This record gives sequence, C-alpha cells and structure tokens, in this order.
Amino acid sequence: MLTVRDTPGLPEADIAPPVVAEPGDPFASLRVIHLVARIPRGQPVRLRDIVDRLNAEHVDWSFSRPVVAAAILQLQANWLADYRSTDGIRVADDLTGGTIEIEDSQRVDPWIVRQVARLADTCRERLRAFAVEEGAIP
Repeated sequence: MLTVRDTPGLPEADIAPPVVAEPGDPFASLRVIHLVARIPRGQPVRLRDIVDRLNAEHVDWSFSRPVVAAAILQLQANWLADYRSTDGIRVADDLTGGTIEIEDSQRVDPWIVRQVARLADTCRERLRAFAVEEGAIP
C-alpha cells in the first residue's frame, strides 16, 4: 500500500456529497422504514410529514414523497404477505395527500423491527459486495 506523508494544515477531504434517495434503493428504504417504525400508532400520519422528518434527520440525503410512498407500499405488501390482512398498515389519500396508519397492537413492533433488520442486512451485503468488487477486501 502507498505510504503518504503528513501535510500540515491540509483540510480533510472526507466531505460527502448529498444522496438523492431513489425508490427501491435499500439504503433509502432502510431510513424510511426506520422512521416509520417510530411513528405514532393508530392514527393517520401524512407522508409529507415523514418526508420532512427524514430530510431533517438525514441532512446529507434528499427524500421525496415518491421514495417514501414506494418504501411504505413495499412494507404494506410485506405485511399482507405475512398476515393476509391489510388492516395492519393502511395507506390512504385524503385532501392533505397520502397518509399511513399503523395498527396499535403488540404484533407490530417485533414485525417492523424484523423488516428494518432485513433491510439493514441487505445494505450490509451491498456494501460487502461493493468492497469485494472494488478490491478493498482481498
């Protein structure tokens, strides 16, 4: 590996550019569902408010409603596949725009934690594959 020298006064170069979230990206979905896991239960929450909170929490990311909606619709599909019911995660449109309502029951938290863990595993696998492909890991 290349040996480098110290250069006094040299600023750090680890400034990262912003990330524009895209529908279907597991890194974006992870952030969306991580927040959805923490929203109030048993009452509608506007997608617009989720987008605003994501952009406030992740200042180096840019989230849009379509990205948030795609992640939530996938979460709803996962719920339907696991429980054969649409009651647990309800997505609707009203005059204020899209909303999500998550049932207030004991089965939700463990299930949604598993969903976040699955997304985190997918992200770690993508990072590992990237490292191998780029030669960072022999």
